[in-house]
Amino acid sequence: MAISTSRRGGGVLAAVVTAVAALAMLGGVAWGGNPGFTCGPASAQKGFAFCNAALPAEQRAADLVARLTTAEKVGQLGDQAPGVPRLGIPVYKWWSEALHGLAISGKGIHFGNGPARTATSFPQVIHTAAAFDDGLWFRIGQAIGKEGRAFYNLGQAEGLAMWSPNVNIFRDPRWGRGQETPGEDPATASKYGAAFVKGLQGSSLTNLQTSACCKHITAYDIEEWKGVSRYNFNAKVTPQDLADTYNPPFRSCVVDGKASCIMCAYTLINGVPACASSDLLTKTVRGEWKLDGYTASDCDAVAILHKSEHFTRTAEEAVAVALKAGLDINCGVYMQQNAASALQQGKMTEKDVDKALKNLFAIRMRLGHFDGDPRGNKLYGRLGAADVCTPVHKALALEAARRGVVLLKNDARLLPLRAPTVSSAAVIGHNANDILALLGNYYGLPCETTTPFGGIQKYVKSAKFLPGCSSAACDVAATDQATALAKSSDYVFLVMGLSQKQEQEGLDRTSLLLPGKQQALITAVATASKRPVILILLTGGPVDITFAQTNPKIGAILWAGYPGQAGGQAIADVLFGEFNPSGKLPVTWYPEEFTKFTMTDMRMRPDPATGYPGRSYRFYKGKTVYKFGYGLSYSKFACRIVSGAGNSSSYGKAALAGLRAATTPEGDAVYRVDEIGDDRCERLRFPVMVEVQNHGPMDGKHTVLMFVRWSSTDGGRPVRQLIGFRNQHLKVGEKKKLKMEISPCEHLSRARVDGEKVIDRGSHFLMVEEDELEIRFQD
Repeated sequence: MAISTSRRGGGVLAAVVTAVAALAMLGGVAWGGNPGFTCGPASAQKGFAFCNAALPAEQRAADLVARLTTAEKVGQLGDQAPGVPRLGIPVYKWWSEALHGLAISGKGIHFGNGPARTATSFPQVIHTAAAFDDGLWFRIGQAIGKEGRAFYNLGQAEGLAMWSPNVNIFRDPRWGRGQETPGEDPATASKYGAAFVKGLQGSSLTNLQTSACCKHITAYDIEEWKGVSRYNFNAKVTPQDLADTYNPPFRSCVVDGKASCIMCAYTLINGVPACASSDLLTKTVRGEWKLDGYTASDCDAVAILHKSEHFTRTAEEAVAVALKAGLDINCGVYMQQNAASALQQGKMTEKDVDKALKNLFAIRMRLGHFDGDPRGNKLYGRLGAADVCTPVHKALALEAARRGVVLLKNDARLLPLRAPTVSSAAVIGHNANDILALLGNYYGLPCETTTPFGGIQKYVKSAKFLPGCSSAACDVAATDQATALAKSSDYVFLVMGLSQKQEQEGLDRTSLLLPGKQQALITAVATASKRPVILILLTGGPVDITFAQTNPKIGAILWAGYPGQAGGQAIADVLFGEFNPSGKLPVTWYPEEFTKFTMTDMRMRPDPATGYPGRSYRFYKGKTVYKFGYGLSYSKFACRIVSGAGNSSSYGKAALAGLRAATTPEGDAVYRVDEIGDDRCERLRFPVMVEVQNHGPMDGKHTVLMFVRWSSTDGGRPVRQLIGFRNQHLKVGEKKKLKMEISPCEHLSRARVDGEKVIDRGSHFLMVEEDELEIRFQD
């Protein structure tokens, strides 16, 4: 086992590795060896059309499905699809996870005893999102896809369908799975989904590296909260919120990223379960967005239609409703167990099953499972153990971890520290030396790990570690020991925050405060310390740390999400100036008082009549701890818009010639995006140049966020909306211009109350920090 650890945490990871290997032996699974495939050169099926790689995948899939018996067809409707020996088809397992690296969750990927025992563990998605860099997101997806294909070639994977990424909107700060997402902003989530999918699936849509699945459509962000369960929650969502908040990331996954799968959520949307909604799965996903792939249910979602949501009277009706709505495969065995009786009872026809199987087998064709030995694949056949945990992938994990760190406070330029001047350090906190605190959820077995304590030790030899709390719950705090250590140390680092015991799948928070006695411990240590302390927070969701903001004895605060295998090194590199922080918060940090509003209110827009403040930076009207997009640097950067859109006072006259603004029932003059059409939309595009300058004192990367605002917020218009972002590295004193491409039909449109996309006639304001550029639309 080549896993390096920083002292104490190594035992936890070793136990996980041992457990995985034991499960392999119990199941009798021989991991490592020859991968499964069909249609080898000497196979009896070689003459069948489904083995003819020159034919389109859809035609090959149709030929294969036509050769299956009814019983064989039914067997293919679950995530663990049995083999069909008479046709040479091996067992196939659809469920694998690759959220931020190959994961031990799911059924398809096996670490165990094969040649590849670990995989690169990148930061949790919420951390990586803070970099606001779709190029970085693409490279992470690409690396994970390569490692997934390598596992398959090594015989350590029984499938290449990766049920990732999670592009749900992080609507409520208490959501346990918010850590898995790119945050609260639909534009960010859309760009993340498209970039990650492209990387994961590889360079060819007909010869996929792996198959990506964007989940969980739609309006899903509740687990278990005060008796409300995701298994029967009815999300009441307005057409406006669906159009401009909940659905855009999934649309981008399919339209821009060409994702080959969409997974439906447990949630009911306005009374109809997502996995039983033909409007969603067939009309929207396949019809409007043109999904070229398959649809999957969240695990046991079909059973839940009947058992928990009581949407159908029988199991057979649940299976039939889901298949007819456009679902292709059920995670679980429910459809496999009940589809035959549903056919016998006439609840559905064999054509309904055939339609699903053609979509499923077409994906397997595109993955090369019916082209003979995958190790002969021209694009991916040579990938193997040497392509897992490579130096390039490990360097990428460190880069991602560094770039996701957000500097929240830095009074009197306490940071960066100069290592030679730090004679001793106290590293206090339950997250300081815990490997699992680096990984978040849906994790795999990392190539190597460095905890925050291990990272700090590389800069300060005389560093001492004390947990302070036995866990994130911090029911008991070792305050006396911690204050004593703080008094005797030159500098004090407090590594606190949350864990998977507070936020995870199946568990939402009820408070935004740090758990237990953490706040009291931090305050006591800060008071006892010789100089202001440095607070480092490992969390997925936001926390209310107002006490730390205002305490002068807490000199600096860093947020580092769940930063992956290289997280401790990245944190230390930021602390000691090896890396200039550039991360920006991808979510709003709300105060504790926000928790008086129910999690079940899905409205994004505020309601002044009831005092409901709305959600996310786009609509929220209330106090914040930190705003979306907030993040400090060790340098002072300045940005300004220097050009864009030609004659901004009457932009679009030529492209809109012959098109008149319509008047809505609300009295607004608007151009309907559908009426503008694709050609005009393309002609309306324009570049905006932004000048960025680094005024020092350190070289570093700056993240430019461009927003649009409207003249008013009437009609549910956002206060502002992110429309683009770019990163640029600048030396001290250096000045550069960045180009932002603006598509008015995409970036300057808004959703009306009925969900229709329109562009307002009149003024729109592009915003970069304090600078604005007015763009006026008129015919």
